[in-house]
Amino acid sequence: MNADNFAELLQRGFHITLGATTSLVESLQDPQKREENLAKLRLEWNQLSEEWASKGAVTEQEARRFVDTLLNNRANSTTSEPSANSGFSSSRTRPTAPPDIQVELQELTEQIAAMRAELEKLRNSDTSSN
Repeated sequence: MNADNFAELLQRGFHITLGATTSLVESLQDPQKREENLAKLRLEWNQLSEEWASKGAVTEQEARRFVDTLLNNRANSTTSEPSANSGFSSSRTRPTAPPDIQVELQELTEQIAAMRAELEKLRNSDTSSN
């Protein structure tokens, strides 16, 4: 298995997991969605994994746009303020997200870092075995 195929497989698995989690959250929030999702569990696994992968890809794109927006807003607010020195001033306030979002972002960042480390480890072992 080459590294590109493994990366695609890893990303697909991530999308499936993310989509399944999104479906679970929707089910918990909406009784009608809960009934729909229970009915879907009776469907064939491949069809369900395709749906989850699609939903996970959309959720990933939305999350990326959200994070990019946060980073762009932070960069714009930093560059628009006059700066007397290159360090952070104690009088400047940093925009922050609500604590629950900060925790989720930190957890997702740690998961991504772990996946990247595992992918790098697999790539290194793949190249050393050739």
